[in-house]
Amino acid sequence: MARRTTKAKTTRSRTAKTAAKSAGLKPVQPPASAYFFEERHDRIESHTLSVVVDNAPGVLARVIGLFSGRGYSIDILTVSETEHAKHLSRITIKTTGTRMVIGQIRNQLERLVPVHSVKDLTVEGWPLERELVLIKVSSTGKTRFETLQLADAFKAEVVVATTEHFIFQMASRPDKIDQFVAVMTPLGIVELCRTGVAAIGRGAEGMSDRV
Repeated sequence: MARRTTKAKTTRSRTAKTAAKSAGLKPVQPPASAYFFEERHDRIESHTLSVVVDNAPGVLARVIGLFSGRGYSIDILTVSETEHAKHLSRITIKTTGTRMVIGQIRNQLERLVPVHSVKDLTVEGWPLERELVLIKVSSTGKTRFETLQLADAFKAEVVVATTEHFIFQMASRPDKIDQFVAVMTPLGIVELCRTGVAAIGRGAEGMSDRV
């Protein structure tokens, strides 16, 4: 019975198409989805956001929860109290996404109750970014001179020196630190620690002007 029903439907469909063709009519196509009317090729961008929030328990968890709940990326996140009298902290977030997604992130951050101000430093002017790194490098014998020469070229400071290793301290742009780490890796990095990015906008206006 099922085969006869399917065959009957196929026959009716062919008959309808033949009749429409003989009458000079074009067969009606099913409507296309609105999501495919325009093919988008939005470029992925990296933005640095500076967020002033209340220095209170649970605030950082709420900000991180916003990102994780909606699937937004957090490449770097740093937070510290900036104004003790006003109980304010500043969160610096480096995130990636299309321009539309970055706009959504900013709008949703501004809706959070403990958030006082959100500034996209990348949009408002190329931010001044610095990061601190501590690198412990194993160094004995002939490699010691080469290690010190490379560190000096990157203006890294020796904070600990023994007969077996060095610990270097360097504050610079994140990309410069990446280069320093890449150069030191073949010499034998034992461990390293990075603070994350601290960023500030250029110009006379500050974040506190908006609080």
